[in-house]
Amino acid sequence: MTKVRIIIDSASDMAPEEAQARGLVFLPLTTRFGDREYLDGVTLRHEEFYAMLESSKEVPTTSQLTPYAYRQAYDQALREGAEVLVITLSGKLSGTAQSARLAAEECPGKVWVVDSENVTAGERILIDYAVRLRDQGLPAGEIARELEAVKKRICLVAVVDTLEYLMRGGRLSRTAAVAGTVLNIKPVIGIEDGQVVVLGKARGARRSGNLLTETVVKKGGIDFSMPFMLVYSGADDSLLREYIESSRSLWEEHVQELPISTIGSTIGTHAGPGAVGVAFFAAHAGPGKAPSPER
Repeated sequence: MTKVRIIIDSASDMAPEEAQARGLVFLPLTTRFGDREYLDGVTLRHEEFYAMLESSKEVPTTSQLTPYAYRQAYDQALREGAEVLVITLSGKLSGTAQSARLAAEECPGKVWVVDSENVTAGERILIDYAVRLRDQGLPAGEIARELEAVKKRICLVAVVDTLEYLMRGGRLSRTAAVAGTVLNIKPVIGIEDGQVVVLGKARGARRSGNLLTETVVKKGGIDFSMPFMLVYSGADDSLLREYIESSRSLWEEHVQELPISTIGSTIGTHAGPGAVGVAFFAAHAGPGKAPSPER
Protein backbone atom coordinates (compact mmCIF):
# COMPACT_ATOMS: atom_id res chain seq x y z
CA MET A 1 0.00 0.00 0.00
CA THR A 2 1.35 3.40 -1.00
CA LYS A 3 2.20 5.71 1.87
CA VAL A 4 0.34 9.05 1.71
CA ARG A 5 1.73 12.07 3.54
CA ILE A 6 -0.88 14.79 4.14
CA ILE A 7 0.42 18.33 4.62
CA ILE A 8 -1.81 20.92 6.32
CA ASP A 9 -1.50 24.53 7.47
CA SER A 10 -2.24 26.18 10.79
CA ALA A 11 -5.29 28.06 9.47
CA SER A 12 -7.13 24.74 9.92
CA ASP A 13 -6.71 25.31 13.69
CA MET A 14 -5.68 21.74 14.33
CA ALA A 15 -3.15 21.63 17.16
CA PRO A 16 0.35 20.60 16.01
CA GLU A 17 0.40 17.81 18.59
CA GLU A 18 -2.80 16.32 17.16
CA ALA A 19 -1.46 16.66 13.63
CA GLN A 20 1.68 14.75 14.60
CA ALA A 21 -0.33 12.04 16.36
CA ARG A 22 -2.40 11.55 13.19
CA GLY A 23 0.63 11.40 10.93
CA LEU A 24 0.10 14.82 9.36
CA VAL A 25 2.71 17.45 8.49
CA PHE A 26 1.79 20.76 10.15
CA LEU A 27 3.05 24.02 8.59
CA PRO A 28 2.38 27.19 10.65
CA LEU A 29 1.57 30.58 9.17
CA THR A 30 3.23 33.62 10.74
CA THR A 31 1.57 36.21 12.98
CA ARG A 32 3.27 39.51 13.79
CA PHE A 33 2.68 42.01 16.57
CA GLY A 34 4.85 44.94 15.49
CA ASP A 35 8.39 43.59 15.20
CA ARG A 36 7.59 40.41 17.13
CA GLU A 37 7.01 37.34 14.97
CA TYR A 38 5.26 34.13 16.02
CA LEU A 39 4.31 30.80 14.45
CA ASP A 40 0.58 30.18 14.67
CA GLY A 41 -0.13 27.28 17.04
CA VAL A 42 3.57 26.63 17.70
CA THR A 43 5.25 29.61 19.37
CA LEU A 44 1.88 31.35 19.78
CA ARG A 45 -0.76 29.10 21.28
CA HIS A 46 -4.40 30.04 20.77
CA GLU A 47 -5.06 31.21 24.32
CA GLU A 48 -1.83 33.24 24.36
CA PHE A 49 -2.82 34.99 21.15
CA TYR A 50 -6.11 36.31 22.57
CA ALA A 51 -4.42 37.59 25.70
CA MET A 52 -2.03 39.54 23.48
CA LEU A 53 -4.79 40.64 21.10
CA GLU A 54 -6.86 42.20 23.87
CA SER A 55 -3.92 43.89 25.60
CA SER A 56 -1.93 45.09 22.60
CA LYS A 57 -2.40 48.44 20.89
CA GLU A 58 -0.73 47.00 17.80
CA VAL A 59 -2.87 45.44 15.09
CA PRO A 60 -1.47 41.97 14.34
CA THR A 61 -0.77 40.91 10.77
CA THR A 62 -0.44 37.48 9.24
CA SER A 63 1.85 36.12 6.53
CA GLN A 64 1.30 33.28 4.09
CA LEU A 65 3.44 30.18 3.82
CA THR A 66 6.17 30.35 1.18
CA PRO A 67 6.88 27.96 -1.72
CA TYR A 68 10.20 27.19 -0.01
CA ALA A 69 8.42 25.97 3.15
CA TYR A 70 6.27 23.66 1.07
CA ARG A 71 9.17 22.41 -1.04
CA GLN A 72 11.08 21.41 2.08
CA ALA A 73 8.07 19.44 3.31
CA TYR A 74 7.61 17.81 -0.10
CA ASP A 75 11.25 16.79 -0.33
CA GLN A 76 11.15 15.18 3.10
CA ALA A 77 8.01 13.18 2.29
CA LEU A 78 9.30 12.11 -1.12
CA ARG A 79 12.60 10.95 0.40
CA GLU A 80 10.53 8.69 2.63
CA GLY A 81 8.81 7.20 -0.41
CA ALA A 82 5.42 8.81 0.19
CA GLU A 83 2.91 10.39 -2.13
CA VAL A 84 2.03 13.93 -1.04
CA LEU A 85 -1.42 15.44 -0.56
CA VAL A 86 -1.63 19.11 0.45
CA ILE A 87 -4.75 20.78 1.85
CA THR A 88 -4.66 24.57 2.16
CA LEU A 89 -6.82 27.40 3.38
CA SER A 90 -8.82 29.30 0.78
CA GLY A 91 -6.72 30.67 -2.05
CA LYS A 92 -9.03 33.71 -2.17
CA LEU A 93 -8.05 34.64 1.39
CA SER A 94 -4.33 33.86 1.32
CA GLY A 95 -1.49 33.26 -1.11
CA THR A 96 -0.66 30.05 0.76
CA ALA A 97 -2.52 27.87 -1.77
CA GLN A 98 -0.54 29.43 -4.61
CA SER A 99 2.71 28.80 -2.73
CA ALA A 100 1.77 25.12 -2.39
CA ARG A 101 1.03 24.89 -6.12
CA LEU A 102 4.23 26.64 -7.16
CA ALA A 103 6.30 24.23 -5.08
CA ALA A 104 4.33 21.28 -6.50
CA GLU A 105 5.26 22.28 -10.06
CA GLU A 106 8.80 21.19 -9.23
CA CYS A 107 7.52 17.70 -8.29
CA PRO A 108 5.29 16.70 -11.26
CA GLY A 109 3.08 13.68 -10.69
CA LYS A 110 4.09 13.34 -7.05
CA VAL A 111 2.19 16.10 -5.21
CA TRP A 112 -1.55 16.84 -5.23
CA VAL A 113 -2.75 20.22 -3.91
CA VAL A 114 -6.36 20.80 -2.80
CA ASP A 115 -7.55 24.32 -2.05
CA SER A 116 -10.16 23.77 0.67
CA GLU A 117 -11.85 27.06 -0.28
CA ASN A 118 -12.37 27.40 3.45
CA VAL A 119 -10.71 28.29 6.76
CA THR A 120 -10.56 27.19 10.39
CA ALA A 121 -13.08 24.38 11.11
CA GLY A 122 -14.28 24.37 7.48
CA GLU A 123 -10.77 23.51 6.37
CA ARG A 124 -10.35 21.18 9.34
CA ILE A 125 -13.28 18.90 8.51
CA LEU A 126 -11.99 18.45 4.96
CA ILE A 127 -8.67 17.35 6.50
CA ASP A 128 -10.53 14.95 8.81
CA TYR A 129 -12.25 13.42 5.79
CA ALA A 130 -8.92 13.11 3.97
CA VAL A 131 -7.45 11.25 6.95
CA ARG A 132 -10.43 8.88 6.88
CA LEU A 133 -9.79 8.14 3.20
CA ARG A 134 -6.04 7.76 3.77
CA ASP A 135 -6.70 5.25 6.54
CA GLN A 136 -8.93 3.30 4.14
CA GLY A 137 -5.89 2.89 1.90
CA LEU A 138 -6.73 5.29 -0.94
CA PRO A 139 -3.80 6.79 -2.88
CA ALA A 140 -3.16 10.53 -2.83
CA GLY A 141 -4.55 11.25 -6.29
CA GLU A 142 -7.82 9.49 -5.55
CA ILE A 143 -8.17 11.27 -2.20
CA ALA A 144 -7.57 14.61 -3.93
CA ARG A 145 -10.30 13.89 -6.50
CA GLU A 146 -12.75 12.94 -3.77
CA LEU A 147 -11.97 16.10 -1.77
CA GLU A 148 -12.52 18.25 -4.85
CA ALA A 149 -15.88 16.54 -5.36
CA VAL A 150 -17.18 17.07 -1.81
CA LYS A 151 -15.65 20.37 -0.71
CA LYS A 152 -18.51 22.45 -2.14
CA ARG A 153 -20.78 20.74 0.40
CA ILE A 154 -18.82 22.24 3.29
CA CYS A 155 -20.55 25.05 5.14
CA LEU A 156 -18.86 27.24 7.74
CA VAL A 157 -21.17 29.69 9.47
CA ALA A 158 -20.33 31.79 12.51
CA VAL A 159 -21.57 34.67 14.63
CA VAL A 160 -19.05 37.38 15.51
CA ASP A 161 -19.35 38.90 18.99
CA THR A 162 -17.53 42.14 18.23
CA LEU A 163 -17.02 44.15 15.04
CA GLU A 164 -13.84 45.82 16.30
CA TYR A 165 -11.38 43.33 14.84
CA LEU A 166 -13.05 43.19 11.43
CA MET A 167 -12.64 46.97 11.40
CA ARG A 168 -9.03 46.88 12.66
CA GLY A 169 -8.15 44.34 10.00
CA GLY A 170 -9.69 46.46 7.24
CA ARG A 171 -12.60 44.07 6.57
CA LEU A 172 -15.25 46.54 7.78
CA SER A 173 -15.49 50.33 7.70
CA ARG A 174 -15.23 52.27 10.95
CA THR A 175 -18.67 53.80 10.38
CA ALA A 176 -20.29 50.40 9.97
CA ALA A 177 -18.44 49.00 12.98
CA VAL A 178 -19.44 51.87 15.27
CA ALA A 179 -23.06 51.74 14.12
CA GLY A 180 -23.18 47.98 14.62
CA THR A 181 -21.67 48.23 18.09
CA VAL A 182 -24.15 50.90 19.20
CA LEU A 183 -27.07 48.80 17.95
CA ASN A 184 -25.58 45.60 19.45
CA ILE A 185 -25.60 43.97 16.02
CA LYS A 186 -24.06 40.51 15.75
CA PRO A 187 -23.42 39.52 12.13
CA VAL A 188 -23.66 35.90 11.02
CA ILE A 189 -20.89 35.32 8.52
CA GLY A 190 -19.92 32.40 6.34
CA ILE A 191 -17.54 31.22 3.65
CA GLU A 192 -18.96 31.05 0.13
CA ASP A 193 -16.81 30.36 -2.93
CA GLY A 194 -13.76 30.74 -0.74
CA GLN A 195 -14.61 34.24 0.52
CA VAL A 196 -16.10 35.74 3.68
CA VAL A 197 -19.73 36.86 3.27
CA VAL A 198 -22.33 38.31 5.65
CA LEU A 199 -25.31 35.96 5.79
CA GLY A 200 -27.46 37.93 8.21
CA LYS A 201 -27.54 40.28 11.17
CA ALA A 202 -29.26 40.11 14.54
CA ARG A 203 -29.44 42.26 17.64
CA GLY A 204 -28.09 40.61 20.76
CA ALA A 205 -26.48 37.26 21.48
CA ARG A 206 -29.71 35.26 21.82
CA ARG A 207 -31.11 36.35 18.47
CA SER A 208 -27.77 35.86 16.76
CA GLY A 209 -27.62 32.28 18.10
CA ASN A 210 -31.11 31.62 16.73
CA LEU A 211 -30.05 33.09 13.39
CA LEU A 212 -26.97 30.89 13.36
CA THR A 213 -29.13 27.78 13.87
CA GLU A 214 -31.57 28.92 11.20
CA THR A 215 -28.65 29.40 8.81
CA VAL A 216 -27.41 25.86 9.45
CA VAL A 217 -30.86 24.56 8.50
CA LYS A 218 -31.07 26.79 5.42
CA LYS A 219 -27.69 25.53 4.27
CA GLY A 220 -29.09 22.01 4.15
CA GLY A 221 -28.61 20.66 7.66
CA ILE A 222 -25.71 18.57 8.97
CA ASP A 223 -24.63 15.29 7.40
CA PHE A 224 -23.62 13.44 10.57
CA SER A 225 -21.98 10.64 8.57
CA MET A 226 -19.25 13.15 7.66
CA PRO A 227 -16.89 15.16 9.90
CA PHE A 228 -18.32 18.28 11.55
CA MET A 229 -17.04 20.65 14.20
CA LEU A 230 -17.97 23.56 16.45
CA VAL A 231 -15.41 26.31 16.87
CA TYR A 232 -14.96 29.39 19.04
CA SER A 233 -12.45 32.19 19.54
CA GLY A 234 -11.03 33.63 22.74
CA ALA A 235 -10.14 32.23 26.14
CA ASP A 236 -13.76 32.00 27.34
CA ASP A 237 -16.10 29.35 25.88
CA SER A 238 -19.27 30.62 27.61
CA LEU A 239 -20.83 31.93 24.38
CA LEU A 240 -20.22 28.56 22.74
CA ARG A 241 -21.82 26.75 25.68
CA GLU A 242 -24.85 29.04 25.49
CA TYR A 243 -25.16 28.32 21.79
CA ILE A 244 -24.89 24.55 22.26
CA GLU A 245 -27.66 24.67 24.85
CA SER A 246 -29.94 26.76 22.64
CA SER A 247 -29.36 24.61 19.55
CA ARG A 248 -29.94 21.17 21.06
CA SER A 249 -32.38 20.28 18.29
CA LEU A 250 -29.49 20.19 15.81
CA TRP A 251 -27.46 17.58 17.67
CA GLU A 252 -29.21 15.67 20.43
CA GLU A 253 -30.70 12.87 18.32
CA HIS A 254 -27.53 12.38 16.29
CA VAL A 255 -24.41 12.50 18.48
CA GLN A 256 -23.54 12.15 22.14
CA GLU A 257 -20.41 14.32 22.04
CA LEU A 258 -19.67 17.46 20.06
CA PRO A 259 -16.23 18.00 18.52
CA ILE A 260 -14.95 21.45 19.49
CA SER A 261 -11.93 23.45 18.36
CA THR A 262 -10.55 26.90 19.09
CA ILE A 263 -9.65 29.51 16.48
CA GLY A 264 -5.99 30.45 16.25
CA SER A 265 -4.20 33.64 15.33
CA THR A 266 -4.46 33.40 11.53
CA ILE A 267 -8.26 33.73 11.55
CA GLY A 268 -8.65 35.14 15.07
CA THR A 269 -6.83 38.30 13.97
CA HIS A 270 -9.94 39.20 11.97
CA ALA A 271 -12.68 37.51 14.03
CA GLY A 272 -11.56 38.65 17.48
CA PRO A 273 -12.67 36.90 20.69
CA GLY A 274 -16.21 35.66 21.21
CA ALA A 275 -16.90 34.21 17.76
CA VAL A 276 -18.88 30.95 17.61
CA GLY A 277 -19.16 28.81 14.50
CA VAL A 278 -20.26 25.51 13.02
CA ALA A 279 -18.57 23.67 10.13
CA PHE A 280 -20.31 20.76 8.45
CA PHE A 281 -21.02 18.95 5.21
CA ALA A 282 -24.54 19.85 4.11
CA ALA A 283 -26.93 16.90 4.21
CA HIS A 284 -29.19 18.39 1.55
CA ALA A 285 -28.85 21.08 -1.09
CA GLY A 286 -29.57 24.55 0.25
CA PRO A 287 -30.81 27.43 -1.92
CA GLY A 288 -28.65 27.75 -5.01
CA LYS A 289 -26.59 24.65 -4.18
CA ALA A 290 -26.16 21.57 -6.29
CA PRO A 291 -27.66 18.36 -4.84
CA SER A 292 -25.33 16.41 -2.54
CA PRO A 293 -23.81 13.45 -4.40
CA GLU A 294 -24.81 9.97 -3.24
CA ARG A 295 -21.94 7.93 -1.84
